[in-house]
Order: sequence, then structure tokens, then C-alpha cells
Amino acid sequence: MIDCNPCDTPVAKGTRLSVHDGVKLDNPTDYRALVGALQYWTVTRPDISFGVNYVSQFMHSPTDLHLQLVKSILGYLKGTIGMGITLLKGSVCSLRAYFDSDWAGFPDTRRSTSGFVVFLGPNMVSWSSKKHPTVSKSSA
Repeated sequence: MIDCNPCDTPVAKGTRLSVHDGVKLDNPTDYRALVGALQYWTVTRPDISFGVNYVSQFMHSPTDLHLQLVKSILGYLKGTIGMGITLLKGSVCSLRAYFDSDWAGFPDTRRSTSGFVVFLGPNMVSWSSKKHPTVSKSSA
């Protein structure tokens, strides 16, 4: 992946992949090792958290299409190598939080994913992304 083209986003918009999409990999060990390594990067690169969470859902039976998603995350990291968490000096008198959720975004289980980020002044201090444990029957 050293000579790969950088990507603009870790996961492209569009239709979500299913567990059944694509051709199963002969040796899923490399896929699992790549995703495991990416999980460590999410500590300092929260911008890839959603994408890594997404590809982690296919660990039990990865396919060639799932591997393409992992490669796009690696391409994104190559294009944004200088990014990461930065703590800035300045006023910390404001606390801001943002939350977002999709509705039934995972095609196999119809479960939703939500996430949040919290800023203290200009510094990000907390974030999370999680798949909901139950199926949402309504978006209300």
C-alpha cells in the first residue's frame, strides 16, 4: 500500500455492504491483522473510528469487497498522515458536543449506529461510535 493513491474519505458514501457481498477470502488472517492494527490507530485518529468499526463487523467471514474497504482506509491514512489529535493552548471556557446516528444502517441486522464527539474549548476530549444492541422500529 506504500504506492497507493490517497483517498479523500476513509469510507465512501453509498450502499452498505452485507456479510454476503463479494467472494470470501482464502486466508482471512491478513484481513484480521490489518483491521486489528487499524483499531490501535483509532486512539489518535478518531476520524477513522467509524470506518474501522464498520470493517470490524466482517471479521468472521471477510470477502474481497470488505478488503477493498480496509484498503480505502489505508489510502485515507496515507493522504492524511500529518493529521491526528492536537491539543491547543487557549480558552477552555466552552463545552460543545455533537451527536449523529443512522437509522437501520447495517443491511444484515437493520441495527443503527450512533456516535458522539465532545470538545472542551478547541480540543477534542471524548468520542465514541457504537452499533445499537436492538433494532429500531422508528426514527422518532
